[in-house]
Amino acid sequence: MTRIVITGMGCLSPLGNTVEETWSGIKAGKSGISAIERIDATGLETRIGGEVRGFDPEQHFDRKDARRMDRFTQFAIVAAQQAMQDSGWHVDPDHSFDTGVLISSGFGGSETLAEGIESFRVGGVRKIKPTSFPAVLPNIAGAMVAMKLGSRGVCFNYAAACATSAISIGEAAEVIKRGDADVVLAGGSEASFTPFVLAGLNAMRAMSTRNDDPQHASRPFDVDRDGFVPAEGAGVVVLESLEHAEARGAHIHAELVGYAASCDAWHVSAPDSEGRAIAHAMQKAMKKANLGIHDIDYINAHGTATPLGDQQESRVIKKVFGEHAYNIPVSSTKSMTGHAMSSSGAFEAIFSMLAIRDSVMPPTINLDNPDPNCDLDYIPHVAREKQLTHVMSNSFGFGGQNAVLIFKKYSGNGSHSARQG
Repeated sequence: MTRIVITGMGCLSPLGNTVEETWSGIKAGKSGISAIERIDATGLETRIGGEVRGFDPEQHFDRKDARRMDRFTQFAIVAAQQAMQDSGWHVDPDHSFDTGVLISSGFGGSETLAEGIESFRVGGVRKIKPTSFPAVLPNIAGAMVAMKLGSRGVCFNYAAACATSAISIGEAAEVIKRGDADVVLAGGSEASFTPFVLAGLNAMRAMSTRNDDPQHASRPFDVDRDGFVPAEGAGVVVLESLEHAEARGAHIHAELVGYAASCDAWHVSAPDSEGRAIAHAMQKAMKKANLGIHDIDYINAHGTATPLGDQQESRVIKKVFGEHAYNIPVSSTKSMTGHAMSSSGAFEAIFSMLAIRDSVMPPTINLDNPDPNCDLDYIPHVAREKQLTHVMSNSFGFGGQNAVLIFKKYSGNGSHSARQG
């Protein structure tokens, strides 16, 4: 059986423009939410968000290239370069087909699309730039990463709403297992602070409107939560087979031992009332990892702070783990990053691996008054130390698309084993 490990990580988030800067903020329980500055949010119901601050494209690209790329592609390239540097992997031209790229986005180039539509409205067809159309495509971020790195292996985009990057990571493992690549960069990128996107999400009553108190607006599992806080950023990881990583002496962050996906087939935005598909994904991921319910040490929840979603996730965790659910610490890092949609699964995969590395579980900040229907151990306010071996990360998206990843502490002593429970 092919074992899959993660050897590199890269991240730009509302808490920092590197993995370690972001993780430092997470451990400290810091909020990355503030008033939106990237666009004029006047008139929008939600005027707060988790923006990537201090990002200057011209520090990474020449001016001409930067202008041709949407912000989500810029994020993807920088995060991918960070991950590659961390992994120590270099794409050899003689083996360029052995490295794949599955860096995905659900929205694609939202900013470029909004600008193009406005240019067309005001100036007609002659005002449309020839670079606008390709910059909008959701797959262009991965394609541009491949061009930058010289990777000619598999390269495609998964679009699964807020489960996008978690599915990309899980499917990257499958690509390696079936022999189509030795190394795959996987994750997601999001930069969708545009009036249409935000107004559309407000029309769905999905987002918080706590504009006068940004840092306390994202409140997963709290009785006073009123929706998620939008965010942007990119998260990328480098996956490879254990055999390949060991052969080149790579540092291994963690092992990916479980992955499963499912679909509610129920409603565009509301969760399945019984949570059957989410439960199936959680149970199947554990089965594929050869784990029982007592083996999961911590769950990084999807936890967006929507009224229905948080109750549903809590209900399903109890359905899957029974009474033992009350013994498993759970937290939502979206309380600090906001909800970066396409990137959120990759963010949380990275946080899960760092939690294992540092033996610390991130907190759920702003959990002042727990919802009585959300009665698990959500690690309120302050991070908690604990030796971790297996961490589960949940990601759910519009359309009822679900993905579950399970990471294991890498021990380097042969095949993984489990305590069945």
